[in-house]
Amino acid sequence: MTPITAFIALGSNLNDPEQQVRNGLRELAALPETRLVSASSLYRSAPVGYREQPDFVNAVARIETSLQPRALLDHLLAIERRRGRVREFPNAPRTLDLDIVLYGDLVLHEPGLTIPHPRMHERAFVIVPLAEIAPEVTIPSRGSVRELMGSCDAASIVKLAGVRT
Repeated sequence: MTPITAFIALGSNLNDPEQQVRNGLRELAALPETRLVSASSLYRSAPVGYREQPDFVNAVARIETSLQPRALLDHLLAIERRRGRVREFPNAPRTLDLDIVLYGDLVLHEPGLTIPHPRMHERAFVIVPLAEIAPEVTIPSRGSVRELMGSCDAASIVKLAGVRT
């Protein structure tokens, strides 16, 4: 299979979130049939949904992978488990969250897997880091990342100074 360009959103707000995101990037780079192409800077953002928790550290990674979407998701869930992710309730604090936000131009709706991520276009903590590494990308049925930057609240997230992924 010809490798597909996919984008993975990473987030953490427990147990040294900056290091958790860096560890997540290292584990993405080690996935079979996958190459980590680039990663955004790290960003701090307020929690969404359940607000009584620490701020998050977020990033987005561009990968090239020959893994099918479900296999990629299975690997991401395994990384989350290795990093101590516990799913107590929706939007709960987490050690590491890995989401497939784009997989080429695929549009997919299966139980437990929707691509593109259904709320990515509403979330500055995804759009801003994605725009840093891939402003030219188009989100199916939503428009280009560059266009979406104009409608997201970029002031709601802060690039972490001096932090390299």
